[in-house]
Amino acid sequence: MNFVLVIKASTNSLFSHFLIQLKMSLIKLPWTLSLKITIFEFIVNACRRSNGTVNRPLCNFFDRIAPTSKTPQNGVVTSDVAVDSSRNLWFRLFTPTTIPKGGYELGSLPIIIYFHGGGFAFLSAGSIVYDEWCRRVARELQAVVVSVNYRLAPEHQFPCQYEDGMDALKFLDSNLQELPINVNPKWCFLAGDSAGGNLAHHVAVKAGEYNFSNLKMLGLISLQPFFGGEERTESEIKNDRNPLLSLDFTDWYWKVFLPNGSNRDHPAANVFGPKSSADVIPETFPATLLFVGGLDLLKDWQMKYYEGLKRAGKEVYLVEDPKAFHCSFMYKEFPEYNLFVKEIDDFMLKQMKGTINN
Repeated sequence: MNFVLVIKASTNSLFSHFLIQLKMSLIKLPWTLSLKITIFEFIVNACRRSNGTVNRPLCNFFDRIAPTSKTPQNGVVTSDVAVDSSRNLWFRLFTPTTIPKGGYELGSLPIIIYFHGGGFAFLSAGSIVYDEWCRRVARELQAVVVSVNYRLAPEHQFPCQYEDGMDALKFLDSNLQELPINVNPKWCFLAGDSAGGNLAHHVAVKAGEYNFSNLKMLGLISLQPFFGGEERTESEIKNDRNPLLSLDFTDWYWKVFLPNGSNRDHPAANVFGPKSSADVIPETFPATLLFVGGLDLLKDWQMKYYEGLKRAGKEVYLVEDPKAFHCSFMYKEFPEYNLFVKEIDDFMLKQMKGTINN
């Protein structure tokens, strides 16, 4: 039965793949990047079912897991640390082995607590695409990256992912010995892309209400976060079928993640929507760096998020790349890749410099 479903999903998606390929040819992506995107789209379509379930064995078969490396690979060593084995909550630790760049206090390193994307339903902290991305982040930003492996939908719906994210922070706060000795726990940043950006926001809200003993949240790095609502926005219509994301995908992701009976105006999706409370952003919410792509169908929702943070009086910086599609920053073949890295570096240095001598 599963085999039949896979064949049906793959057949039904052929026309979608043709449209995606046409879009990618118009955007003029390198052929290697186009190939990666095509493979990813095909796998996701094969693994997700119209009834809101996932063919998890098939998904696990295709999801390549990178091994950890005790010897440096491209200037970074990695290890996995268990937080709660009963719910498969753990994180992959990425530690750069090169000397920090100038400006860091006595060789101390900041911490980036990272939440991966995948629509809350796919991928993991060990997936090769995120192992490669977090390895580059650790090396190029000279930061220790803690990539959190959280539970996935639809087997685990809202708010499981937010609880896992917050519990990972509490674990780190009480177990600093799991981190390298040259880490400064007062230089802690939350970060995430797509669904991970949504997760990072909600964890930041929870973290603002918790009294940490060691960690101090200096900033939130939100990379094209996954927000939404019942309204169909201009960017959703205009950029539907652009690489890596479509309305069909987003509607399915919300369906399997949100509580049964909810719609896309649930506060988890529509942060500043009609069902959100007026005090949705606490006073302790950290400074935010928000990346938005001009070709991302989520652009309008990300801009609504930006405007909502500004109305709440929060420190927020917007970086918009008109050529970026959803999560294009993760691919080193993308021409504007270096822009993302530099903007993150500048943001982190600004926040850290403000704490020195305090």
